[in-house]
Amino acid sequence: MADRLRSWWGWGWEDQALDERQTAKLAASLQHRFGIELAVRPPPDLSSTVLAEPRVRVPDAFAGWCHTDHHERASHTFGKAYRDVVRASYGQLGHSPDVVARPTTESQIEAVLHWASDAHVAVIPYGGGSSVVGGVEHRGEGDVRGVVTLDLTALDRVLEVDRTSRAARIQAGALGPVLEDQLRPHDLTLRHFPQSFEFSTLGGWLATRAGGHYASVYTHIDDMVESMRVVTPTGISESRRLPGSGAGPSHDRLFLGSEGSLGVITEAWMRLQDRPRFKRSSGVRFANYHDGVAAVRALSQSGLFPTNCRLLDATEAATSAGVTDGSTLLVVGFESAHHPVDEAMSLALTCCADHGGMIPDEPSDPGESNGNAGEAQRADQGRAGAVGAWRNAFLRAPYTRDALVRMSVIVETFETACTWDRFDETHHAITTAAMEAVERVAGVGWVTCRFTHIYPDGPAPYFSVFAPGRPGSEVAMWDEIKVAVSEAIGNVGATITHHHAVGRDHAPWYREQRTEALGRVLTAAKAAVDPSGIMNPGVIVDAPPT
Repeated sequence: MADRLRSWWGWGWEDQALDERQTAKLAASLQHRFGIELAVRPPPDLSSTVLAEPRVRVPDAFAGWCHTDHHERASHTFGKAYRDVVRASYGQLGHSPDVVARPTTESQIEAVLHWASDAHVAVIPYGGGSSVVGGVEHRGEGDVRGVVTLDLTALDRVLEVDRTSRAARIQAGALGPVLEDQLRPHDLTLRHFPQSFEFSTLGGWLATRAGGHYASVYTHIDDMVESMRVVTPTGISESRRLPGSGAGPSHDRLFLGSEGSLGVITEAWMRLQDRPRFKRSSGVRFANYHDGVAAVRALSQSGLFPTNCRLLDATEAATSAGVTDGSTLLVVGFESAHHPVDEAMSLALTCCADHGGMIPDEPSDPGESNGNAGEAQRADQGRAGAVGAWRNAFLRAPYTRDALVRMSVIVETFETACTWDRFDETHHAITTAAMEAVERVAGVGWVTCRFTHIYPDGPAPYFSVFAPGRPGSEVAMWDEIKVAVSEAIGNVGATITHHHAVGRDHAPWYREQRTEALGRVLTAAKAAVDPSGIMNPGVIVDAPPT
């Protein structure tokens, strides 16, 4: 992959972006759907973007691994949310960091934090830069004189494998494919495959409490952590390796989800699994959404614990899976390293049939995609059916989003979680708020919903918004929709985020969701480990006034 280039402004690999023919075909399709003409802007040109001069100068000792060149600073300015990609596509890089640090040792990380504390410079841990909530973009918070973005992707080794305990000590900068490639010779896997798998790191997953491949049981990275090592401005914090402990509040739980506000996660002992050998996947259609929801609730409480259980409403099924008969589609799957899963699949399909599901003739083997878009496409080549179509669309979605940005289309997602008894109310409130906002700001558009994760006591619904935007006003239009939706989520008592994290975009509603007592505890914790307030100021813990 050394000769491949990451997009500085959009998602993923430059050579995977939609070409001009594909982009034009997509624009023609949406013009028909929206009933308006869409103009496609050319991709942005990095050479025409302007960055402010760096405000700070790092010590000479950092010269070999700290960078201020145009490409490094531009490509580390934003995450990958819709509003980030839009601004980058227009060359609006006013929040670019002054320095990008790429340490190769933990001692270099310590040196950066010590220097930054003394110099009053903000430090933003970057992970793989796939944040969709403003988690890696400094927006002027805190009393700081400049910003250093900390990119740990050079620290990407599996340092130690404990085959007996089925665990490994892994550096936090390991991107998903790099991590899995090192575990494969041991016939082990972390089996954590978020949509951003190729372009996100272990440290980023831990810092944001990322959700991954599993629809049930192992839904969050939290469940796979054995211990963590964190470098803070006041020293190193490392928890003890244990299968479980009841000794007071959890050390790891303090840093999980802290989003770089308390320190830099440098490595972790992670619980692993044997690589799965037995897999089955199936697509079940329901005549209406209500029956599909009832079937998924029954599955979630059955004790079968499906690996995949994604319910797509009729609009999502039509858009992403080619289901054109108005059906709701359930993509359900099982896998195991140790035993066949045919019986579990049979029981799940029977459960679906009991709720009106239309069962396919034969479940399929979904293949081994490892969350990698290229591998998934190869695995799905020649496979007919809605499940394969949806999987390809899902993994290609971020590239499609970038093409839509070029035609000023608003296309973004938001997600939440609620208990089953409140799902109908929650779903209605959110879709109503989103559609009213879409019609108000854009005149036309649509909202879709799918389940990404399920629990015995509730689902995690995930919504997508599509609407035509006005060139130059896309961010303001999206922000108005986002505020309306976020207010609706808070009003019905759902969570502002299930797995996208808090960042800066969700901060107002996160403050409303957490208790005042927890807010004081977090403020005290930050004062203890980051007394100068340099660690990602404004995220999780409110930054002090400038």
